[in-house]
Amino acid sequence: MQLLTGNHIKLRAVEPEDLDFLFQIENNELFWEVSHTQTPFSKYLLKQYIENCHLDIYEAKQLRLVIEETNQNQPIGLIDLFDFNPQHKRAGIGIVIHEKHQHNGYASEALQLLINYSFSNLHLHQLFANIAIDNQKSISLFKKQNFKEVGTKKDWLYCKGNFKDEIIFQLINEK
Repeated sequence: MQLLTGNHIKLRAVEPEDLDFLFQIENNELFWEVSHTQTPFSKYLLKQYIENCHLDIYEAKQLRLVIEETNQNQPIGLIDLFDFNPQHKRAGIGIVIHEKHQHNGYASEALQLLINYSFSNLHLHQLFANIAIDNQKSISLFKKQNFKEVGTKKDWLYCKGNFKDEIIFQLINEK
């Protein structure tokens, strides 16, 4: 697990004990826009999800990891690889940090750990992120990790009665 452990956080698999945390994050309406969620999740449904988290990334085409403070052993966020495509060696990446743990550098550290894992262990050529044009925190986070803006999807997201653009960011593994 050295590869998924940083100075302040570690990334680990989702465990049954994470049910309440997952329920809290998935049902927080502040995160629904970025997760494209429109309805709440039941604990029953999330429990079923956790039971299937053991599937290999090559089978599930996604990987969800819990972000945990190393000295607290408490979940503080989630980071995902999605739309995993081993043929084209790419995956999307998304991250959420619980509000009370934001602004501590945890997102940046978690993102760097997952980038390193994706390029060195999964041998991906590229990662991408889709970010709403007004999500300045995420735009700054991904730019800090050298993701480049490569395009804009016009009127892509419909939120609170308005359409807004979504920016596509890409990080190419140059090695």
